[in-house]
Amino acid sequence: MKTNDADYTGRPVDRLGRKSTLSMFMIMLGFTFFSASMWVGQQLAAGLDWWGFVWALLLGGLILAAYTGTLGYIGAESGLSLDMLAHGSFGKKGSYLPSAMISFTQIGWFGVGLAMFAIPVAKELMGLEVTPDSMPWQGYLLVAIAGILMTASAYFGIKSLTIVSYIAVPAVAILGTVAMIMAINRGDLGLVEQFSKGAKDLGVIAGAGLVIGSFVSGGTATPNFTRFAKNGKIGLIVTVIAFFIGNSLMFLFGAVSSIYVGGNDIFEVMLNLNLFYVAVLVLGLNIWTTNDNALYTAGLGLSNIFGADKKKMVLLSGLIGTVAAVWLYWNFCGWLNVLNCTLPPIGIILIISYFTHRKQYLDSSLPEKTVDWWAVAGVVLGAVVANLLHWGFPAINGMAVAAVCYLIGQAVSKKN
Repeated sequence: MKTNDADYTGRPVDRLGRKSTLSMFMIMLGFTFFSASMWVGQQLAAGLDWWGFVWALLLGGLILAAYTGTLGYIGAESGLSLDMLAHGSFGKKGSYLPSAMISFTQIGWFGVGLAMFAIPVAKELMGLEVTPDSMPWQGYLLVAIAGILMTASAYFGIKSLTIVSYIAVPAVAILGTVAMIMAINRGDLGLVEQFSKGAKDLGVIAGAGLVIGSFVSGGTATPNFTRFAKNGKIGLIVTVIAFFIGNSLMFLFGAVSSIYVGGNDIFEVMLNLNLFYVAVLVLGLNIWTTNDNALYTAGLGLSNIFGADKKKMVLLSGLIGTVAAVWLYWNFCGWLNVLNCTLPPIGIILIISYFTHRKQYLDSSLPEKTVDWWAVAGVVLGAVVANLLHWGFPAINGMAVAAVCYLIGQAVSKKN
């Protein structure tokens, strides 16, 4: 890899490459600003009263914070991306598995995100009829324009991601919060009273599971960004605070939209308030902050697999996601949610491997191996259990199985 690569694709981020705490906070907060999380807010509002909603956010947020915060610490302390960390736990060629899985899911969500922008704009603001079987050419044009812009920001790497975050994060947070407050003030009932309406058939544990599942897959890519933090402590703190604030805002936006205007997105709240152009701005910026991070992650993963330049892989990922965006939106969201369960097992194996070989990671003395089959088996078995065992938290179930499998492999390897 090039030694002047500002994104440190195949090497640890050195002191010169580290960014300010504020920049890291903006990047990580923007990462969580994703409209799909608002859909979860809609589900939570439908199934829980106000205090159930709050407790689900706290419990799910705490578990999510422990997982992503630990990965954030590891990335910042080591300066290594997810793919480089996987070299140590999965082996050089074994790392292709986590790289492929994270790249595949992130390209998928990138495409879904493009359609999540284009379809509402085409329907609500352009008055076009959009169905799973029919998309007017104007809608495809919107997808193409958004795809080009978001791919460009990911192409230029961490510097561009930082700029987008500085613009988008305050705009989405402030405008979205103002719209949410306006909707509540115009309603007949207050927030707590409005939450109490309807059939409340979701338990707090199930709600917390939705909170965890909403971002546990994306959160697995946390080291790709926190490796630019000043140190491990800052990487940990920034990740926990940013992810908790960002996810909670998205859930609140979705919940308020659901109970006050019958929608699932702050975009629909703004339309209801006749804030048309503000709605488009917030929708676009909200999706952009997550989409460029997703594409950046996909570029790093494909670069690890094919040994190609990260920028070229970002372009390829952006092209695939843009071309397939509408199809992905109508046909693949369910599959992407299934795939979300496959990523936490990767994260827990990275965590165990790092803390059991921390010194070797930090001084680059970890013995090189081709494939760690125990790590591979852990991911496969963990993914199967997470998807098939309908008890507790799917992500934690998958992580537990993967951890046991990997630790057994470590014990066997030591004996040999």
